[in-house]
Amino acid sequence: MITWIVLVLVALMLGAAALVLLFDNLIAAIAAASVVSLLLSLLFALLAAPDVALTEAAVGAGLSGAVLAMGLRRLGLIDLGKKEESDA
Repeated sequence: MITWIVLVLVALMLGAAALVLLFDNLIAAIAAASVVSLLLSLLFALLAAPDVALTEAAVGAGLSGAVLAMGLRRLGLIDLGKKEESDA
């Protein structure tokens, strides 16, 4: 039974990793990368490694996603909804 759960998690991880490469929207790609990390943390939890699972969830999904989003904002590649009004 656990083998099927692991296979499903690995398939979902591969699908999310492929979506990271296919998305044009950079925020969506960061979200898909975070999904890969969250699924990996579930896999670690199933394999009886809760300390590694918590670390992967915190660092892989949380911290790295935030750092990537802040880096994209700093580079000017994303805009968080602030639209400038043009004087016509």
